[in-house]
Amino acid sequence: MLNLQVTGKTILSSIRCQRKMSSTCSSYAFGPYKIDPREVFYATPLSYAMVNLRPLLPAHVLVCPRRLVPRFTDLTADETSDLWLTAQKVGSKLETFHNASSLTLAIQDGPQAGQTVPHVHIHILPRKGGDFEKNDEIYDALDEKEKELKQKLDLDKDRVDRSIQEMADEASQYRSLFDC
Repeated sequence: MLNLQVTGKTILSSIRCQRKMSSTCSSYAFGPYKIDPREVFYATPLSYAMVNLRPLLPAHVLVCPRRLVPRFTDLTADETSDLWLTAQKVGSKLETFHNASSLTLAIQDGPQAGQTVPHVHIHILPRKGGDFEKNDEIYDALDEKEKELKQKLDLDKDRVDRSIQEMADEASQYRSLFDC
């Protein structure tokens, strides 16, 4: 009985959250890519959080400004503040949810920094002991994933990696963590 109540509450919370996000933004873009709203699990008027097409670790997600902004220095003060507050909230929830002990937050700002999608985004990776032999290897792995992504992505074709259903299921699970 308790499981049904919790499940029902979670489902209602997810529906409310989806309605709230839908009312504030009917579409999302990540650089030149249209993002299916089912991939988005948290949104504010200025930022949104989405699951990752190619996660390095479980719960590797991205937080982006809603406005298409290629470089961090092009964000307004309000966008910068909201982006980091969103990253803080998302990181905290996912760290707890995944029983992680730390977070890696990273921005690759510009092509020479490894940015492959011209839209500011913060990588959030909940971390556990032993997930990388040396903690700083995460940055090399991020760089390699970005290079791999750049080689495999054709801006004129749909991305085909994780299925939309797989990403929608993950986003739905995370959506239930937020009081929307």
